Amino acid sequence: MFTHSTRKRRSLTLAGAAAAAALTLTACAGGGAGGAAGAQGGGLDVDLSNLATTTEPGTQPVDVVNWNLPYEPLSIDPWFSFNYAENTVIANMCESLMRMNPDLSSSPGLAESVATPDDTTYVYTLRDGVTFWDGTPLTPADVVYSLGRQVGPETPSYYNEYFLSVESVEQTGDREVTVKLKQPDALFEQAMSVAAGAIVQKAAAEAAGEQFGTPQGGMQCTGPFALDAWNAGKSIDLVKNENYWDAELAPKVEKLSFSFIADESTAINALRSGDVDGQFFYLPPTGLGQLESSDAVTTTYGKSFVFWTLASATEEGPFADPRVREALLQSIDRQAVADVVFQGAAIAAPTLAGPDYWGDRADIFEPAWSEFSAKSDPAKAKELLGEVGDLSKPITIAIQGSSAVHEQTANLLQAAGQAVGLTIETKVVPVEQYGNLYFDPEARKGIDAFFTTWYGNVTDPLDVYQVFTEGGMSNFGDYTEVSDLVAEARAELDPTARAELTNEIQAKVTEELPWMPLNYMPTILVQNDRISGATASVAYLYYPWAATIGGVE
Repeated sequence: MFTHSTRKRRSLTLAGAAAAAALTLTACAGGGAGGAAGAQGGGLDVDLSNLATTTEPGTQPVDVVNWNLPYEPLSIDPWFSFNYAENTVIANMCESLMRMNPDLSSSPGLAESVATPDDTTYVYTLRDGVTFWDGTPLTPADVVYSLGRQVGPETPSYYNEYFLSVESVEQTGDREVTVKLKQPDALFEQAMSVAAGAIVQKAAAEAAGEQFGTPQGGMQCTGPFALDAWNAGKSIDLVKNENYWDAELAPKVEKLSFSFIADESTAINALRSGDVDGQFFYLPPTGLGQLESSDAVTTTYGKSFVFWTLASATEEGPFADPRVREALLQSIDRQAVADVVFQGAAIAAPTLAGPDYWGDRADIFEPAWSEFSAKSDPAKAKELLGEVGDLSKPITIAIQGSSAVHEQTANLLQAAGQAVGLTIETKVVPVEQYGNLYFDPEARKGIDAFFTTWYGNVTDPLDVYQVFTEGGMSNFGDYTEVSDLVAEARAELDPTARAELTNEIQAKVTEELPWMPLNYMPTILVQNDRISGATASVAYLYYPWAATIGGVE
């Protein structure tokens, strides 16, 4: 709901109740993230108390917009996609039943309405007149297929955990689909506004089989941009959907072409030269200062769900002891990480879920959140370690190869840990193998923790803390102390009561630290000055962010 772009201000400013929370965030996190912190981080002009959700829509038609991705997706089928590059593409192609908006609220999407006759029933009425790119109409059968393939313990869908309570998905009318749950589940309801609720064409998906969403299998959705070509290793090309149903989001861009420049320096140079028109960064690139000083681009910092954390991945050894984890966190200057590692483009985080998750429940979340501090306390760290005893076994942290952010943060942790009596070692994991840490327990053998830029999907802190459930896919260290509370909170449909339960969960997680909160990361959007209009908030992962891009006179 806030606006900030460096040098040139072409963003839409929206006043809102969360402004006070953002200002409180900056204050409580241990220093201003704009002025002083920005100077320490290389003089960047970053006002993290005033984050954007949108940039001013461009007004002129554009033939081609060239956008860069940090890597080439493996698939653009929403079923298999849960990462930055994948969702950046999919958000412009495949729409969900509900829609996440740039201000992180939700509204009707492919479903014009949803009714809840009881706590375990959702009746979605589909919009009339919506067609897939090939001209065939959207039908309830497509919705039943798209949701149904994510139900059940054997599904490989990355969004499976939102469907744990689903009992059935059935067509109940000409434009109606009814979802029955085994028990109330607030996260299922909210997840229909993100890629978990994305609808693909059943016929196309079944015809392509396992190739669907790959360069060989194509894609068929309803969004404002249609897949034109996927040239493996070179580009993914989308074209304007001339028959798109939502006139307010009819694209001005004829062709949206994605490149895959992984090397950061090369990507920065391509943005500065105009070879690339834009890119979203989920971590500040080392050349961020070059972008801010460039006369060719505008950099905008947006609201975000992303946070930088050290996730525990072990059930034994010193790091399995909550006192050791707390001692390590107490030894770290999280503001120094924000200033030095992230060049001032980050905020020291007292908890995992920050204010951008609060939505319209800031009055409940903010007081509980403000009880925690991101300031270090080395004396307390030494006191805690004095209770532990033998600390001779080192703590092994996995870091991603070729990542300066990983390496620099690890160096700060090693120095801080050594100062209080901990021995920390690092294990470099090649970038192409680092993703295995998230899904393969074998890949985590021999490590105690690893860094991750994690994000929840919906505007509810519970979406972050639901990770810590027994048997959870991302519960790497099998921390289950809040598992029952998470189940209770998910089943609570009253937003106020659920927020209060979530505060209980947050308190326990922040005390026992299965994941250590380090920094909140804004969305970093870079656009060439010939265009404007891309979504600036983390909603770009699910909202058709390129539909509002146009040329600038």
